[in-house]
Amino acid sequence: MNVSAKQIEKQRYENNKLAKRLRREVGQAIADFNMIEDGDKVMVCLSGGKDSFGLLDILLYLKEKAPIDFDVVAVNLDQKQPGFPADVLPNYLKNLGVPFHIENEDTYSIVKRVIPEGKTTCSLCSRLRRGVLYRVAGELGATKIALGHHRDDILATLFLNMFFAAKLKTMPPKLVSDDGCNVVIRPLAYCREKDLEAWAGVREFPIIPCNLCGSQPNLQRQQVKQMLVEWEKRFPGRIETMFRSLANVVPSHLMDPRLFDFAGLKPSGRPDPDGDRAFDPEELADGSIIPLEFKALHG
Repeated sequence: MNVSAKQIEKQRYENNKLAKRLRREVGQAIADFNMIEDGDKVMVCLSGGKDSFGLLDILLYLKEKAPIDFDVVAVNLDQKQPGFPADVLPNYLKNLGVPFHIENEDTYSIVKRVIPEGKTTCSLCSRLRRGVLYRVAGELGATKIALGHHRDDILATLFLNMFFAAKLKTMPPKLVSDDGCNVVIRPLAYCREKDLEAWAGVREFPIIPCNLCGSQPNLQRQQVKQMLVEWEKRFPGRIETMFRSLANVVPSHLMDPRLFDFAGLKPSGRPDPDGDRAFDPEELADGSIIPLEFKALHG
């Protein structure tokens, strides 16, 4: 089937719009959380998946446009999975002209030896990989470690912690690593997974599937991800609203005495706009109101 010039132009327009959106969102996340500073050496952890490829691609673009000076080095951990195409990433990075380092560490054998067949390997694999990457960051003199987690990962992690760990906790856009020696950043924090998937197609990244854990069925994360997909289908915009709630926390209206002094709470005698309004209609993010009679009928 012949593709018309009009179709080609339309696709070019959509691709350009996508590029601008992703670069804007990454730039905004970097600015909002002061992720990258002048003189930083950012170690981009490249797994071979669409997200880390997209992260590297966007950071290299921003490096040329940003008002600050920073360096980028791509790092891949070759975990010695059987059949892993070890030449794909080096060839891609050489052609790209970006500094890179391939770290060879057989964490695959450790995971397969320790985790019983059929059990989820993600937790141990992640811990081992994290330790190696922290060490490599020190050896390379990296001041920031950039990971490719996006908005959907952050939201799914929130629900995973709620459902299975009884915690209100997720992946923060920026944190100090558990070894106390590294700053970890997630510049894709505002980016949607479907946009990154589309961008991977546009840029034709040489995607390498993870055969160690990606092939395992019924992982809790996959179940939560599917739940979020279904919610978005039924209620368009819900995912965006839930994500915004992560930056709009009201400790006085939760139940953690470590965050709010419930024990010492006393009336001040002055009106408080943030006080309890349990009998008032609730205002939604779009400015609409949940009627009291609806709340009474539907809980």
